[in-house]
Amino acid sequence: MLIVSSADDQPTHTIPGVSAPIPEDDAPPPVVHARLGYLLKHAQQRLAELTGPALAPYGITGRELAVLMSIDDLTPLSQQDVADRLGVDRTTMVTLIDGLEDKELVERRPDAEDRRRNVVVLTGAGQATMAEGVEAAEAAEQRFLSQLSAAEVASLKAALQAIAL
Repeated sequence: MLIVSSADDQPTHTIPGVSAPIPEDDAPPPVVHARLGYLLKHAQQRLAELTGPALAPYGITGRELAVLMSIDDLTPLSQQDVADRLGVDRTTMVTLIDGLEDKELVERRPDAEDRRRNVVVLTGAGQATMAEGVEAAEAAEQRFLSQLSAAEVASLKAALQAIAL
């Protein structure tokens, strides 16, 4: 079995059983630092470390903000429509919508065009929370991307959209 540990997992920069610290300047970066999975995981963790606290004052998570943003549409959407937009399974979406409904940010209503179907709409509080949350998340994203130029940010987003979407 191979166990990989990076410097961010070792704040003391020591290896168990070895008394000398790992030389930071002389050692090449671990090979794992070039792996896409590692980079994506750690980039997402760092973004979440900024976004989570930014959204905390509004009582929502990044995932809940994504749901609110998906619901904020001119066309009322069913829970299943929202789940499809976000690529979330039905059970998870029910839990997310239930939580947002408990916070009085969304409401389930009968569809005006098809009474057999329910749609999910933002409440006034939901619209305000979404607007404030979007601003807070965008500010966190700007801090996260601050080491990149505008062109690099655009290229990164375009590349990720090409891969993920």
